[in-house]
Amino acid sequence: MTSHSLTAAAAGTWRLGDLTVNRIGFGAMRLTQNGAAFSDERTPHDRDRAVAVLRRAVELGVNHIDTAAFYFSPLRSANELINRALGPYPDDLVITTKVGPGRGPSGDWIDWARPEQLRGQVQENIRQLGRDHLDVVNLRMNGNRPVSELFGALAELREEGLIRHLGLSNVWPEQITEARAIAPVVCVQNPYGIGERRAGSQEVLRMCGELGIAFVPFYAIAGAGRESGAGAEHEALLDVVRAHDASPAQVRLAWTLQQGPHVLAIPGTGNPAHLEANVAAGALRLTDEEMARLTALGQAAGADVA
Repeated sequence: MTSHSLTAAAAGTWRLGDLTVNRIGFGAMRLTQNGAAFSDERTPHDRDRAVAVLRRAVELGVNHIDTAAFYFSPLRSANELINRALGPYPDDLVITTKVGPGRGPSGDWIDWARPEQLRGQVQENIRQLGRDHLDVVNLRMNGNRPVSELFGALAELREEGLIRHLGLSNVWPEQITEARAIAPVVCVQNPYGIGERRAGSQEVLRMCGELGIAFVPFYAIAGAGRESGAGAEHEALLDVVRAHDASPAQVRLAWTLQQGPHVLAIPGTGNPAHLEANVAAGALRLTDEEMARLTALGQAAGADVA
């Protein structure tokens, strides 16, 4: 499929609270370096090219960018690249960040934040992005444990005006229910894609649709542990690729978006050509038969699918 004339608007829109975004967005995790995210074997992306990719994304209609203060490599910070490339920010641009995990200055992972430490993480994102508040903050969880104290701390920051909307990341259905009893949840980020669905993921997808919450998959293209490249593809997927003159990544994104109108995509890249192809995937429409065949790939792998 051609990509040069297609924009993010082709995928349609969804609302994060009172903020309207195109369903094809951009994930900043891989913007800072070549190779797998957070790998020790990595080289920094060229700064000017990273800035150019961000600016081109906005030119293509991307108005939803996902980032975090802990997205950094030895010489690059995703938040600071976004600030440099896009500040002063367009009025319709929504920047979603996440808190919970922590990294030291050398990149080493430290203990996950306690409730009283979340304020500092929120403030760090605000400083790096050059803003006076954050559009959306996702609480990233580590395991199926209670969220009330952590989410309650973020709800207090929302009341203070430091955060506009709240979301969740890497959560289970009961955690969504628990959080919604404290404050509104506008989005949920969970791993999801062809063959990349953990136990309970289909229930989270359905639950979000019923509640009007955006479902924002990560690892939608490559899958967990395969961030540096998608690897070999199944012949059934390649049949769909050939039928649409598309790439495997475009077909994976299209399949994900067709899981429901509330599903958003945040593919990330430091490559301008890959960016344009990812945005163009928002216009790709798969047939019911193609969707069923691709879904069967996950079933064959023992994934949790409905």
